[in-house]
Amino acid sequence: MPLTVRPARTALALCAVALLTATAVGCGGAGGLQSAGPTPSAVGPARLWPELPPAKNDTQDDLAEAKPEVVPGIEVPDGDLHRVDALAVVQAEVRAHPDEASGQDAMPSEIAARILACEGKAGDKGCPVLSAYYRDLTGSGKDELIVGIDLGNRDDFGIGIRAYTQDDGRLVRIMSTTQPVISAELAGRDLILRSPAPFAGYELRDVWSWDGTARSMLPTRMEIVKAPGPSATPQRSAAPSPAESAGPTLSATPAATASPGATP
Repeated sequence: MPLTVRPARTALALCAVALLTATAVGCGGAGGLQSAGPTPSAVGPARLWPELPPAKNDTQDDLAEAKPEVVPGIEVPDGDLHRVDALAVVQAEVRAHPDEASGQDAMPSEIAARILACEGKAGDKGCPVLSAYYRDLTGSGKDELIVGIDLGNRDDFGIGIRAYTQDDGRLVRIMSTTQPVISAELAGRDLILRSPAPFAGYELRDVWSWDGTARSMLPTRMEIVKAPGPSATPQRSAAPSPAESAGPTLSATPAATASPGATP
């Protein structure tokens, strides 16, 4: 019996030695750990002119224009914004804020008159209210309504962009901005607006995101970035081409093809 056990133990020992040897060789071979070189020392921010008193923050009232606003006369059936008429929404706001010269509801009087005269639906030819889009912007699991308004002269007035949610069947506006726009895009729950910068070769990029404290969409990130190409920032000297007059690009599925509850 001992003669049969010892060779087995010897074989096991040899296997263990071979395994350790292979492991040791593998650590230094291809695929092993490699040094990344010296790590630069972390340098903390250096405050400049610490003796200067900080400016007072008196901007608490600036969120007044960003506060949610109930649209009068518009109900949301079953809390589904896909069942709301986007044109009727903008018309209700125009009636509620006639002759607004400034603020979130301001628009040229001739555009307001054309909106009230529109028949059919948003996106119809000749109507300043553009096609509606849908996306869950608030994280509630339900789509919000996004509407664009062509204000005529895109270089001077740009377009109006408004977003709406619902609260117990009421339609609530959670975003309203007006600016010249190269493109409007939806990325996740963010609305990204690209606009011409005041200097050549660059553009402004504003990212609007839902803010639960303000209960509104706010520009949470504002950047100056290089334009992707020479044609990205249109010149403002000549009249817009027919393609440009059609409005900015919105990277999402329009209301005409979006199914209820689906996000583009």
